[in-house]
Amino acid sequence: MVDRLANSEANTRRISIVENCFGAAGQPLTIPGRVLIGEGVLTKLCRKKPKARQFFLFNDILVYGNIVIQKKKYNKQHIIPLENVTIDSIQDEGDLRNGWLIKTPTKSFAVYAATATEKSEWMNHINKCVSDLLSKSGKTPSNEHAAVWVPDSEATVCMRCQKAKFTPVNRRHHCRKCGFVVCGPCSEKRFLLPSQSSKPVRICDFCYDLLSTGEMTACQSTRSDSYSQSPKSPLNDVSDDDDDEDSSD
Repeated sequence: MVDRLANSEANTRRISIVENCFGAAGQPLTIPGRVLIGEGVLTKLCRKKPKARQFFLFNDILVYGNIVIQKKKYNKQHIIPLENVTIDSIQDEGDLRNGWLIKTPTKSFAVYAATATEKSEWMNHINKCVSDLLSKSGKTPSNEHAAVWVPDSEATVCMRCQKAKFTPVNRRHHCRKCGFVVCGPCSEKRFLLPSQSSKPVRICDFCYDLLSTGEMTACQSTRSDSYSQSPKSPLNDVSDDDDDEDSSD
């Protein structure tokens, strides 16, 4: 089915429409063999709060962006290679329902569909595309992924020292290794995480100690599912668009 659509006029036209919606600021999306599988609006759990984002699933990449005018204009384009993606279902909690984690070595985050059926369709199609890509390339599924950032609203005090209260002056920061919300004094160190950045990034003292001694597995296991283990339930750039501003923090 996908191979048959790859060179079809209808597929080329659909991809061209997506390119036009992102405008000159977006990356070209039309390449030989690429097929637009589907599209839709998903709620992305951002640093500050959940926000609606337009997602496009292709047979080799996942693209999403901010909605400026529905079906007409999007910005802040993000492109995720599917061969690096793994997904995990999230249990429903309160108003956040029908969700799953999208995990990659560079960025991981949670998204939510409007219905359980929609969630199932998205997850099935993503898994099928990833499986087909890996089968063709002979590569193995990625076993490394960036931590899912705990939303700011989930932490009123530092998740490491459990003492520092967050205020407009005492700002929240995120450890790039475990995803915890931490205070400045608990995250003064930097460490090079090549999959996330070419420069050393902010990490908490706990992760720094583990990384420095080579105990990386232990560090990863502390937050292997960072969102599902957040305090109420016991994400091409490291930062996201306007959701995760202050990428250095």
